[in-house]
Amino acid sequence: MATREGNLEAPTRHPLDWKSPDFYNEASLFTELERVFDLCHGCRRCVSLCHSFPTLFDLVDESDTLEVDGVKKEDYWKVVDHCYLCDLCYMTKCPYTPPHEWNIDFPHLMLRAKAVKYKKGDIKTRDKILTSTDAVGSLAGIPVVSGIVNAANKIKPARKILESLLGVHADARVPEYHSNTLRKRLADKVGADGQGEEAGPTNGKVALFATCYGNRNEPVIGEDLVAVFEHNGIPVTMAQKEQCCGMPKLELGDLEAVERAKQANIPLLAKLVDEGWDIVAPVPSCALMFKQELPLMFPDDAEVEKVGQAIFDPFEYLMHRHKAGKLNTDFKNPLGKVAYHAACHQRVQNVGSKTKELLSLLPDTEITAIERCSGHDGTYAVKKEFHEASMKIVRPVVNRVKQSEADHYGSDCPMAGHHIEHGMQDGSATEHPISLLRKAYGI
Repeated sequence: MATREGNLEAPTRHPLDWKSPDFYNEASLFTELERVFDLCHGCRRCVSLCHSFPTLFDLVDESDTLEVDGVKKEDYWKVVDHCYLCDLCYMTKCPYTPPHEWNIDFPHLMLRAKAVKYKKGDIKTRDKILTSTDAVGSLAGIPVVSGIVNAANKIKPARKILESLLGVHADARVPEYHSNTLRKRLADKVGADGQGEEAGPTNGKVALFATCYGNRNEPVIGEDLVAVFEHNGIPVTMAQKEQCCGMPKLELGDLEAVERAKQANIPLLAKLVDEGWDIVAPVPSCALMFKQELPLMFPDDAEVEKVGQAIFDPFEYLMHRHKAGKLNTDFKNPLGKVAYHAACHQRVQNVGSKTKELLSLLPDTEITAIERCSGHDGTYAVKKEFHEASMKIVRPVVNRVKQSEADHYGSDCPMAGHHIEHGMQDGSATEHPISLLRKAYGI
């Protein structure tokens, strides 16, 4: 029987068999890497995405055989290191994802390789620190310390020292830290009760998962989200406690740390779901973690599945309400031209372009949607060895923003938004779409 050229069906995901001994078998891993790399080399549709694919294809093209068998096995790690699990190749480009018989899941193969590296101890101290978001945030968020850290991060000599000691690029933008965290600002929401009005798949009352970034680095996003949701008659509560969703550790390959985060978060979130609350996370990577990655890592855990089914992207949630006639459309302020960057981890949730759809409802507002990866990934863009590549990846996005002559620009991913801002180099500032929506409401 001839092999079918490309998928005619939607891609499906297999559970991640990360507790199997073979998962960490390096010989088995390299066999699969060679198989997949050879198929990617013969296709090359993903060359415009992250830097993994140009790296792979350059290695092949510079080899003696001009094939994957001419690439040194140790150079495979160069391809792995440039993958930041954006998932775009799987969801938007690859014609050979399951159920195709070639069964290519490039991001999860890269994840397996990262897990093998982590298990071997082949990980820099810097990467362990950068992915320990709760620990770093707790220290940097101490009132006096946060001021010192924020000030030092803006001083070139201090950044040069940080680059030499830790490998954080001196020119990369790093997030600010706030001692007055979102959870402090919304303390009255912790354990708050409320009565919701059902509409479509929503219960009309929301538990906000603040996220480590939203809590300590940019709490205004969470404040704006609460203001918008309450303006729409949606009560908001927060869990008694939470910790990082685990996405940074997933991208590091530290899957046991992901499991610990799951054990901390899932029971509390599942209890809220049982009480009738829907869950919303303002950072797409965090929503994706609960929607996709944890259910694939723990396919037999009913609590994980329950939370995954109950978590929403903010604009996905609001558009469900709009479809049922429950969205407040009394917008006071037009926004003019808006350049909206669709974040990778929102796009791969397969919910459609809900942010663009909602912003398009605003009067006298023109939306330019940009569906290109920003190349930030939370940690990739700040690393000394990858910052230059990240700036190359974001350049087409920056060019689109400039060409649109936008009055406002931003991304569902706040880190991507700031990376675009960093590339703009004109003093303009990114604005999160939920903040733009609050501005449109005039609240």
